[in-house]
This record gives sequence, structure tokens and C-alpha cells, in this order.
Amino acid sequence: MDAFLDFLGSNMYLVWILVGLLAVGGAVAVSRSRNKELPPAPRKPQIEAKPEAETDRVETEQLESEVPAGPQTQGEPETVESEPADAASTLEQEPAPAGELDQPESAPSRMHRLRSRLAGSGRIGSALLGILSRGDLSEEDWEELEDTLLMADLGLDTTDQIMQGLRQKVKVEDTSDPERVRTLLREELLAAVDPSMDRSLNLASVQTETGTHPAVVLVVGVNGTGKTTTVGKLARLLVAEDKSVLLGAADTFRAAAAEQLTTWGERVGVGTVRSELEGADPSSVAFDAIKTGREDAVDVVLVDTAGRLQNKSTLMDELGKVKRVMEKQGPIAETLLVLDATTGQNGLRQAEIFAQVVDVSGVVLTKLDGSAKGGIVVSVQKALGVPVKLVGLGEGADDLAPFSPEDFVDAIVG
Repeated sequence: MDAFLDFLGSNMYLVWILVGLLAVGGAVAVSRSRNKELPPAPRKPQIEAKPEAETDRVETEQLESEVPAGPQTQGEPETVESEPADAASTLEQEPAPAGELDQPESAPSRMHRLRSRLAGSGRIGSALLGILSRGDLSEEDWEELEDTLLMADLGLDTTDQIMQGLRQKVKVEDTSDPERVRTLLREELLAAVDPSMDRSLNLASVQTETGTHPAVVLVVGVNGTGKTTTVGKLARLLVAEDKSVLLGAADTFRAAAAEQLTTWGERVGVGTVRSELEGADPSSVAFDAIKTGREDAVDVVLVDTAGRLQNKSTLMDELGKVKRVMEKQGPIAETLLVLDATTGQNGLRQAEIFAQVVDVSGVVLTKLDGSAKGGIVVSVQKALGVPVKLVGLGEGADDLAPFSPEDFVDAIVG
């Protein structure tokens, strides 16, 4: 029994030793694990952030203490600059107002502005005035005066008529005064241009059994006369007169024609009927344009057509077809022939052929400014029996204006 108790005593001693060792080992392990759980990184930013904040606060306080009594005035411009930026961003989100469209110039205003440009055709006038300034005209002077009128493309018959009338008046009045002769020449030229012709555009709506139809204007001409540009400029002129307008892009053969016409229309808020198919039937486009114009109750439909040579019978026949198809929708109010004033007598031949196909009601002369061929105004009117209604006097968007015989003659004789 004593031996057994001795054995337990000795073993309990060992047990306590083992328990002690385990306790020490556990304490070491816990200590190491705690050391691993203490990440220095999170603690350091908290420690570093406080000095940075304090430093910024101190620096700010130092700066504020160093600024003079009126520092707020320096901060005010920053507020003023931010307000326009906000306003601009607001405007960009709004739809473009109608006021951003072009505002075409009115007819009276543009005629006043363009009157001086008619003097460009006045290389004729310079020659005439040079002759008339000689005083008592010799027979050679009269012949030179006649040649000058012929070179201006007035035509032989018109020139003979002017010369006979002028010589007779000079003889009756027995005058050699250059100013008086100039006045008499002005009278003869004005009579030749014929101010009595009706040069207004017929733009009245038409009442038929099917309802009210817009005024339809068909525009024709050869290549290179500025026909499509003329249609765009005419749209601007009509918009300036408070007319609602629709464009018909029936020139389906020239790739850029429809796009060009559309651009002209967009600048003044005018729509364009066009085909996206290359080489589409121009008659169909013209027909749809008139139909759309009637449905939208516009005042005027302007139909552009492809430029064509007057000696190509197939193209001229096609133009006749376009006219016939358009007339199925209603009458055509105006058929305007666009001529290049610089082409002279060749332009006259063009006019005669076109008049046979589409019953031209009026002429638009382009490039009249700076042209020595202004006499075509007289010759084309005599050949067709229709007036020159509009003239192009430059490349500007508003450089198309109603033709004024008085201004034209004054530009020639001064």
C-alpha cells in the first residue's frame, strides 16, 4: 500500500510538470498568434492621417491669417465662371430654336443691295458712254455704237430698232449734247427691255374639284447653268415673303443634286421630297412632291429637274413626260427656264428648244453680274415672248432677285 501511494505521488508530480509545460506552451502560442494578428498597416494610416489633417488645418489657418481683409473677392470669380458653364450645358440639352434658321433677305432689300452689281454688265455701258461723250457723233461713231450693241447680244433686229429710234430723236432735237443723247439711248433700251411685261411669279393656289392645290413651279435648264442652286435660292426668296415651301428633288441622275437641294431647304426650314434610289424615275418624285405639298397644305412646291442638253431628244422627251405626270396632280403655275447670261446667243437657242417642250412662262438669268452679254435679256424675251423674271447677281445665298428693267438699263447707260 505504501508502495502504491509512493507511485501515485511520483506520477502526480509528473502530471503537474506536464500541465505546467502545456500551460507555458499555450501561452507562447497565444502570444505569437496575437503578434501575427496585429497588422501594422491599418494602425499606421490612422496614426499618419491625424498629423496630415492637423497639418492641413494648421496650414489653412496660417494662410487665412496671412490674407488681407478682402480675400472673398478672389473667390467670387470662381462662382461667376461656373454659372456660364452650367447654363451652356442646359442650352445644349434644349432643342434648337427656330431662330437659328437662316433669315433670308427680303426682295426689296436685296434689290437695293444688288443694284450696283448690275453695273458689272456694264462693260457695255462703259463703251457706250465713251462713244456718246464725244459730242457731235460722226458716221463712224454711229457705226461703233451699233457694233457695241451687237456685241452685247442684243440681236440684229433689236439693235437696228434701237439705232433707228435714237438717230431719229437726235436729228429731231438737233442735239449733240452727250447727256441728252445718253438719256435718249436709255429710253430706247428701256423700250427694248419692255417694262410692261408682267414679271411677277404666279404663286396663287388653285381650286379644283379635288380641293386646294399649291402653286407648282417647274424649273428646267441645261447642265451648268446653276439650276439646282437657283431652286434653293428661290426657296429662300419665297420664305422671306412668308410663303410655305416644299422642294421636289426630281434631278435623280446627278448624285449630289438631291443632297444639295436638301441642304438648301434645311437652312430655311423647308422640306424636300426625294428618292434614295439612284436613277429613280424623276416623274414619280415630282408627282410625290406635289401630292405631299397638297396634303401638307403648303403654298408653293418647287420641282428641280435634271440638267439636259437641248440637242438630246430622249432627254427632252423625258422632260415632257415629267411635265405631263405633274399635271395629273393639278396645273403647273410656272415653268422657269434657267439660262446662263454669259452664254449669249447659244443660250437663246437653248431657250427656244425648251420652250417647245414645256411651255416656258418665265426666264431666270444667272451670272448676270460681270457679264458683257446682258443683251440676252432683250433677245430671249423677243424670241420666247416671255419675260425675264429673276436674275442671279452673285454667289451668295440671297443673290437672286426679281428682274427690274429700269435698274438693268440704268446700269448699262449710267
